Amino acid sequence: MAALTAFVLNGPNLNLLGTREPDIYGNDTLGDIEAATLKKAEALGITVDFRQTNGEGALVDWVQEAGAKADGLILNPGAYTHTSIALLDALSAIAIPKIELHLSNIHGREEFRRDSVTARAATGVIMGLGGAGYPLAIEALHALMTRGTGA
Repeated sequence: MAALTAFVLNGPNLNLLGTREPDIYGNDTLGDIEAATLKKAEALGITVDFRQTNGEGALVDWVQEAGAKADGLILNPGAYTHTSIALLDALSAIAIPKIELHLSNIHGREEFRRDSVTARAATGVIMGLGGAGYPLAIEALHALMTRGTGA
């Protein structure tokens, strides 16, 4: 079997993890989360392209790039979860398995955070497990990619 590739894309303010509202998002930095993700991916034989941006346009570009270059996608869209039709459209346009990921349980948060526009185009959603959700998402994505379904 050929090597599998996954993009792990992170949206706005996730670069502040470790210092931003640790009571909600935990104490792990994005670097800590990336290291744990890469460790799990390596064990499963997955090459990961791990990125973060605060810009919606860059995130849309990267989703499109993932559709062309990757076998699967994990996306933590941050605040764009609740507002970005552009991101939804980009996700809908790519034919690879897609997992939406959130550190917190968005259903237990403020009313405006409870709706995910982008989840409508996701194969599955993982939320509320903090940084531990990323390695779990890699495991789930591996299952989807090797099964050959789930786009």
